[in-house]
Amino acid sequence: MTYTVVKHTGSHYLVSPLPLWEPVSCVVRGKIRLKGSATTNPIAVGDKVEVVDGVIGVVHPRKNYIIRKSSNLSRQEHIIAANLDSAFLIVTMVLPETRWVFIDRFLMTCEAYKIPVVIVLNKMDIQRKLAPEAVTRFKEVYEGAGYRVWETSALTGEGVDRLRRAVCGPSSSPDSGGSVSLFSGISGVGKSTLINALDADLKLRTGVLSDYHLKGKHTTTFYEMFPVAGGFVIDSPGIKGFGLVEVGKEEVYHFFPEIFKAAANCRYNPCTHTHEPDCAVLAALASGDISPERYESYVKILEEEGGKYR
Repeated sequence: MTYTVVKHTGSHYLVSPLPLWEPVSCVVRGKIRLKGSATTNPIAVGDKVEVVDGVIGVVHPRKNYIIRKSSNLSRQEHIIAANLDSAFLIVTMVLPETRWVFIDRFLMTCEAYKIPVVIVLNKMDIQRKLAPEAVTRFKEVYEGAGYRVWETSALTGEGVDRLRRAVCGPSSSPDSGGSVSLFSGISGVGKSTLINALDADLKLRTGVLSDYHLKGKHTTTFYEMFPVAGGFVIDSPGIKGFGLVEVGKEEVYHFFPEIFKAAANCRYNPCTHTHEPDCAVLAALASGDISPERYESYVKILEEEGGKYR
């Protein structure tokens, strides 16, 4: 029987035959290694698996996934979630600050695997008071790049209804019977609180900011899926860093939509869009069609580890 992995804790898994929400526990005997996989978790939340007598025996091919490389010295790869219909990146300008290069790396991964993504600017009751100019500029940059930026507040209810409607949207997998969405972001941006606001029956554990540089504290320990508003939401632990995987240096600009569009008019091919004569990207940067913030992220990613991401 085919199940969807809804939680992974060490060597144990919870699976459910979606769209039915009937979680059961199971294990993996021996080692399952997906073809070409070098990740720390060959089975991820969202994976479709075959279970017989409480044992996972087969992992079906994924339609997509979000993968990150650890920012620590191990540089291990970790699949955050698989088989997604959408992703919601929860961000805040302050309390805590989400760095733009982190946002751009996450967006690049969604672009690479064709996962529709919405940037959710959360805690707007606080953001408008403490960082109104930062909010305005953020929206200008990312909406200008073609992304949806939604404003929400679990405290006031702002934007919650729209988010709820999006979460219960149609699934792109006819056999799943419900949309599967990922909520991700750094610690402290309010992912779990926002998910709680979507469904009164949920009681996910939430936390407060630590006093140390006003950083968030991890309250979600494991990646876990929950039934929410007619769909399914994967809550994730806060991510400290987001290293890119499976993206070559020459491909980076492909995943910045506004840079990719401008690059079609470059004189040379290939073009790094950093110094070449008659570079259309540099011209678009000079004219304001590409924001300096996004371009700075692009250059940082190019320079990361010498641009070697494979």
